[in-house]
Amino acid sequence: MPRFPRNYLKTSFFHVITQGINKSYIFDKPEDIKYYIKIMYKLLKEHNIKIIAYCVMNNHVHMLIKTNYLSELSKYMQRLNTTFGKYYNKKYNRVGYVFRDRYKSEGIYSEEHLNNCIQYIYNNPVKAGICLKPSDYPYSNYKQMKFDGLKKADKYIFIDIQEDNEIICNNAIEMFLKENKMDLDELKKDKIRLKELIIVLRDKYDMSFRKIGEKLQLNREGTRKIYYK
Repeated sequence: MPRFPRNYLKTSFFHVITQGINKSYIFDKPEDIKYYIKIMYKLLKEHNIKIIAYCVMNNHVHMLIKTNYLSELSKYMQRLNTTFGKYYNKKYNRVGYVFRDRYKSEGIYSEEHLNNCIQYIYNNPVKAGICLKPSDYPYSNYKQMKFDGLKKADKYIFIDIQEDNEIICNNAIEMFLKENKMDLDELKKDKIRLKELIIVLRDKYDMSFRKIGEKLQLNREGTRKIYYK
């Protein structure tokens, strides 16, 4: 059972993340995502909680939950992930844990914090390079949400999945190569396009020169020189 700080008692809103074990893409197929969403809502009838916002990614889920009882949040998440875990193991003929570390959660303490968290959750697939805008992503409740005065999510830092940056970097590179109709070897020979991609990864996605170099099969210093040249 997750440990909750004392100040969680001062809020009814919680940002929750649950992730596939070993970075596994447990939500790689639409039917699996739809099943998870189905039981998300089915179990609401048995627990005193409300789902404000959610977004199901390939290997993790973001949820904004409202509840006055931490015990209800814990019971709900345990049942949700246990139910999906049994389904997933049976379907793919596997044994063992499906999710990593049960789940993570953090309290939300103001209206601005709440609005920022909602924006953050819905922008996850945009940040990962999966779509251009939140409304394009089919596995969230973005289209059912009423946006009254929400502000840009730029003040608060939210709990995140470490592997998100890996996914973002891979997707950004894949999209760039596809748009320019070239592979990585061809890109490395085209100094103009190579610099363009490095600038995008560095400035837009805040990737380190080390990480960019690893992905583009360049050394760190060489990547830095191309960026500043």
